[in-house]
Amino acid sequence: QVQLVESGGGLVQAGGSLRLSCAASGRTFSAYAVGWFRQTPGKDREFVAAVNWSGGVTAYADSVKGRFTISRDNAKNTVYLEMNGLKPEDTAVYYCAATAAFGHGHAYTGRAVTDFGSWGQGTQVTVSS
Repeated sequence: QVQLVESGGGLVQAGGSLRLSCAASGRTFSAYAVGWFRQTPGKDREFVAAVNWSGGVTAYADSVKGRFTISRDNAKNTVYLEMNGLKPEDTAVYYCAATAAFGHGHAYTGRAVTDFGSWGQGTQVTVSS
């Protein structure tokens, strides 16, 4: 298992930007694909973006494509989510999650909540209109 800690959330006006960070400790970070999810009260946790173990393959939800960018720095054991053009509907608690890449193909990113076994505690993002 890998331990994950998110940071970088906050309050921003619509159209603004934030960068979330997910710092990992524990097992070899580069052995994991990492995803970002978000959740609002009363709703299921939803996929936002994911990156494969090397950082060369990414996946995005349609709702954030073109506005959000996921990246990773394995030397720093950190994954980032750059969020631009924020909208009020992006308001949520954002979670990062990790899934072991071993046994999957090079391009594996994971996408479903059930694909991921390690989760951070979440960071609140609030976008005001």
